[in-house]
Amino acid sequence: MPVKPTPAELQNQPKGAAATAATETIPPHEDEAHPTVYGPRWWRKQVVQGLMMVAGIFSAALGLESFLLPNGFIDGGVTGISLLTNHTTHLSLPLLIVVLNIPFVVMGYFQLGRGFAARTLAAILGLATVLYSVHFSVLAEDKLLAAVFGGFFLGSGIGLAVRGGAVLDGTEILAVYLSKKLPLTVGDIILLINIVIFGVAALLLSITTALYSILAYLAAAKMVDFIIEGIEEYTGVTIISPKSEAIRRMVTEKLGRGATLYVGKSGYNTQGQDQGTIDIIFTLVTRLEVTRLTDEIDKIDPNAFVVMSSVRDTKGGMVKRRPLH
Repeated sequence: MPVKPTPAELQNQPKGAAATAATETIPPHEDEAHPTVYGPRWWRKQVVQGLMMVAGIFSAALGLESFLLPNGFIDGGVTGISLLTNHTTHLSLPLLIVVLNIPFVVMGYFQLGRGFAARTLAAILGLATVLYSVHFSVLAEDKLLAAVFGGFFLGSGIGLAVRGGAVLDGTEILAVYLSKKLPLTVGDIILLINIVIFGVAALLLSITTALYSILAYLAAAKMVDFIIEGIEEYTGVTIISPKSEAIRRMVTEKLGRGATLYVGKSGYNTQGQDQGTIDIIFTLVTRLEVTRLTDEIDKIDPNAFVVMSSVRDTKGGMVKRRPLH
């Protein structure tokens, strides 16, 4: 058993030796406020993300087998290419989904990291496995219902997979890569890709099928946004008023929201005089609370300058935890 040196012995040693001895005999202190990477919080996050991926896989498979496939509809992206190829060549859909997505998984490995690529590969293989082994009943023969609800379940599955840290379709990986090379946004590139896919579908299948497929794609895209951005949409509110202290107290005490103050100065001054400084308030509320907030502001200062903007996501602070986080 090693003997811990006394302080006197450490002082008699050379400076470097004392530091080495202290390091070897005294274990490093673990900060409880910053747990290790593989602590309970990390494992809980992995479990939640895994459950989201599994739910997303089954939801996407349900949308494909119960609604889109029986009615001959397709979707956008790699999934749409797989469906279109399946309709025209009768090759196995699970095999097509895996094969056509592999190049984008490799691209994701270099663009977004090993963890993302591994989760994406697992999600795609999981979707292919479910499509191959689990057979869902046809739930809608009406084409309009099939397009809407097929897009609903497929989009829900894609959104849940994204919340789980993966994607079920490699189109966005390609779009992210091309957006760095071309003067186009990710959304522009995805739109152009899907225009080509639905145009080919109109030629190979029929215009009616292509139109129903576009409807399914729009329903899926809306559900993806809904799942990713959450049920509660937050609004960032900036308030400029000479009665900032009263408004701050109203926000924090009456509404129970957090508030951030920063110092500002008016930029409008025709006389060139110093306008002095003023506290600017920034807070986040849900869209259901916007009206109440503005009503309370009007009671304190009807002339307050209020700016509102949509917030896609939040983390930490005094904001209610979002669903599915």
